[in-house]
Amino acid sequence: MSIFKEKILLITGGTGSFGNAVLNRFLDSDIKEIRIFSRDEKKQDDMRHALQNSKVKFYIGDVRDKRSVDNAMSGVDYIFHAAALKQVPSCEFFPMQAVRTNVLGTENVLDSAIQHGVKNIVVLSTDKACYPINAMGISKAMMEKVAIAKARSLGENANTTICCTRYGNVMASRGSVIPLWIDQMKTGKDITITDPNMTRFMMTLDNALDLVLYAFQNGKNGDLFVQKAPAATLEVLANALIKLYQSDSKIRIIGTRHGEKLYEFLVTREEMARAEDMGEYYRILCDDRDLNYEKYFIEGQEKIAAFEDYHSHNTKRLDIQGMTEMLMKLEIIRNDLNL
Repeated sequence: MSIFKEKILLITGGTGSFGNAVLNRFLDSDIKEIRIFSRDEKKQDDMRHALQNSKVKFYIGDVRDKRSVDNAMSGVDYIFHAAALKQVPSCEFFPMQAVRTNVLGTENVLDSAIQHGVKNIVVLSTDKACYPINAMGISKAMMEKVAIAKARSLGENANTTICCTRYGNVMASRGSVIPLWIDQMKTGKDITITDPNMTRFMMTLDNALDLVLYAFQNGKNGDLFVQKAPAATLEVLANALIKLYQSDSKIRIIGTRHGEKLYEFLVTREEMARAEDMGEYYRILCDDRDLNYEKYFIEGQEKIAAFEDYHSHNTKRLDIQGMTEMLMKLEIIRNDLNL
């Protein structure tokens, strides 16, 4: 971790699952300071008591309030921007709240970072931003556009680098279906599934952190990074959990909920046309076209027709055994099974 030696890292939304994963990875490194910025006083207090570590500093604030962002920004070298409204149903009913946090809040963080001379910012996005059909995904798609537009205006050789990461379902993170299903099994209830054929990308928190670190180390202004990830149907995921917990719970189909897709996209066809295959990752280069509209009427890109979207129906598909092996990597599972 020498790249972080004696550096100050700010994590917005740092009391969430991702922030905790960063702390687990970095606390014993040679990093100088980690700043946790969030509006949740209770979670910050819980973290403070649990950690008892002088490297970690806590800042109460909201990305919607640029003054509170500025207050946490002085001296910061790097930022992982994870603050967001992420719940699909709540964003559906309160879409302007998603806009204020995910779009305007991101602009506040980026503007403050540029003003304070932050060297590198990684903005965390989601597969729901790709061909979005719900308010959460739309707000995250706009967040990406804001970040890329800021990066484009700065230019490749700027003092501040802004890039994005986009990843799929992080297993057992806050709001994930896995803790819900585990609770249903433990209390003898049916496992409620929306659609057994629905597929989702499967990633661990460590995978998500690895993607962010890869973007941090390899990204240029306006780049978007995507990790190639396996997927599974909800039926396979549920049966893998039933197998692990040796549960007698039955699967009950409840139907697709508000704002849900049958499968999720990570890269659009248009993005694939300018993507670089980096092995475990795709690097989607910044769209650096200018506002020369006339050109768009007479020039196109024939090669786009040769590409297809990258989504959870056409990626590597896990069976019950493969899903079980992936679930065994989760701390919540290992603790439950006393492993």
